Amino acid sequence: MERIYPFGGLPKKRLLNESLYNTIVYKADNRNHSSIPKNTMNHKLQGLFENSGQAVSYMTGEITKICRDMKKRSPGSEGEREAAGYMADVLGRSCGCADVSVETFKEHPASFYGYCRISAVFAVLCCAGFFIHPSVTIVFGAATLILFLVHFVLYIPVIDRFFPEKESVNVTAVRSAAGETKRRIFLNGHIDAAWEFTLNYHFGGVVFEIPNILTLSGVIFYTAVGICAAAGAGIWTRTAALWGLIFLPFFAAVWFTYNPKQIVDGANDNLTGCYMGIAVLKEMEERGIFLENTEVGVILTGSEEAGLRGAKAWSAAHKEDFRDVPTFILSFDTIHDPRMLGVNEKDLNGTVKADRILAEAFLKAAAMAQVPCSRTQVPLFGGSTDSAAFIKGGFRSVCITGLNHKLEDYYHTRKDSFDNLNTEGIENCYKAVVRLLELADEGELDN
Repeated sequence: MERIYPFGGLPKKRLLNESLYNTIVYKADNRNHSSIPKNTMNHKLQGLFENSGQAVSYMTGEITKICRDMKKRSPGSEGEREAAGYMADVLGRSCGCADVSVETFKEHPASFYGYCRISAVFAVLCCAGFFIHPSVTIVFGAATLILFLVHFVLYIPVIDRFFPEKESVNVTAVRSAAGETKRRIFLNGHIDAAWEFTLNYHFGGVVFEIPNILTLSGVIFYTAVGICAAAGAGIWTRTAALWGLIFLPFFAAVWFTYNPKQIVDGANDNLTGCYMGIAVLKEMEERGIFLENTEVGVILTGSEEAGLRGAKAWSAAHKEDFRDVPTFILSFDTIHDPRMLGVNEKDLNGTVKADRILAEAFLKAAAMAQVPCSRTQVPLFGGSTDSAAFIKGGFRSVCITGLNHKLEDYYHTRKDSFDNLNTEGIENCYKAVVRLLELADEGELDN
């Protein structure tokens, strides 16, 4: 079903793509860039850099407005679509983007963390099944471990059919180059916010991680004992199984990994990522700046917190697009701690390598901006970012984060609010992005 979003009177043109997307394109600005005076083509972007504080004030104000005035933005929700519509309007009206497309897609968002409750039940059955027959333990142990590997580590959606279908949304906008387009950079953030991590909110990251680690250990233990018992190893296996009952409380705790009724504000994770790109384009538009040979765009993805669904859908829908020139996607996720600004050279639980050239360019840009930035990676059990989905979809991408990958108290909790933003962390990242765009327009990425 096609849906029109009321974005305040922008001219609308409908484009239908029945295979995956329903798309609405907003023709907001059809200027002839060849007529732009040369003095507006400041591809050093020094004004943006020197007035970074102004951009940060804009970002924090907009993030506060969305958190205060709009509905909660869980994946596939009305609040997510409302925020997407608002930001699309800003991109069309205030950022000089000729085309802003809003694309909807179908998904099953509850499946991603619903996996935790399926795993909790399977783990209990793996334990209790031993006292029925060892084969029951082996079956449920294997099912738990396979589900962990496929669903959690690799983010392959194998259990979607058991959860309700919803509609989510992506936004894409492009600001043209002044001259011949030789390359393109998209700045990406995800619109949606997470369901709260209950144990992290009440007890902190260490306590949150313990049940997951011990559940995995307990399932491996029971599966091994079940295999030994099935092979006729002797009475000791029953004694071992009885001792293994100490894992049961941790199996049960996994059920309470998240609270589907509590949606966090997602101010840091990830409105900071969304507005990093929007603020850059808005400042360029206000100063009349167009890069000479580099298009700069924004991709706002839906349902990242539901297993990178928006980035996967965007990559599938646009796999044949943007092939005319080298295209890069610079993702941002949770830009908060200035000490933790990092280029993630590996993503998706450490299984996906980021684009080396883009990663090195951002590190160089951060050094030019004189802001601290380090090499990092999303580790095993650390989850993933949209960048991994773009890479697996055939695009060149890297993700920039500004948090400790060991869980902070605001990560996926109600403490991720507009009054817990870190302006220094946001400004440092913004400065590095400005320098990166300068480097890109000078050919740094053309290797």
